[in-house]
Amino acid sequence: MYGTTREEEILKYLPLVDRVVSRISVKSSDYDKSDLVNIGVIGLMDALRKYDASKKVPFESYAIIRIKGAILDEVRKNSKISRYKMKNVNDFYKARNDLQQSLKREVTDKEICDYLNINEQQLANIYDSLHYLASVSLEEMLFSSEDDGVELKDTIQDESMNNALDILVKDEQQGALEKAIAILSERDQLILSLYYKEELTLKEISEVLDISIARVSQLHGKIIIKLRESIQEELA
Repeated sequence: MYGTTREEEILKYLPLVDRVVSRISVKSSDYDKSDLVNIGVIGLMDALRKYDASKKVPFESYAIIRIKGAILDEVRKNSKISRYKMKNVNDFYKARNDLQQSLKREVTDKEICDYLNINEQQLANIYDSLHYLASVSLEEMLFSSEDDGVELKDTIQDESMNNALDILVKDEQQGALEKAIAILSERDQLILSLYYKEELTLKEISEVLDISIARVSQLHGKIIIKLRESIQEELA
């Protein structure tokens, strides 16, 4: 990164900012894409100032962490996941747990709706919230205990994560995650691969699967729940 001006470096790595912004779902009209790009550029500039090549971490990987962290920190300050939505998510966890303990089997969406006295669209909104939470704090979503629930503070991206499926956790947790992924359906595994490994946007995945963007978001939320439950059963 030597021999060029700071402005040239920013322009060179600006596609990284666009890449990060395209993968963040912000549930607020307070921010449009240009706002997020501007915040991301601040994160990029911070990465350019602080990057230490001696640590042998690729600059692009380091910059993505800084860019995403800057954006999510700004979003978190304004509590973009409302307490009402967080309550709905935690009520959903409890409902699934109660139903599965009483029925001794996987529960259906209809049974959850009946238990919570909500309609299908309200349940879809909960899955959408789960997608959003996982997109900004996957480790917390997968490894927090049922009793802990999910809190607003949990939506902070862990800056030790280079890739969402390359979570820097204990070997036991990593093993549980791999087992949980292995028992998913082929379509669920494909969605995870497209989103986390290929790093496609929801729009791009919707085109691959020929379904709506909203449906991709909801399916991702469901997959996170399946992974979370399998991991907790494995680690229990």
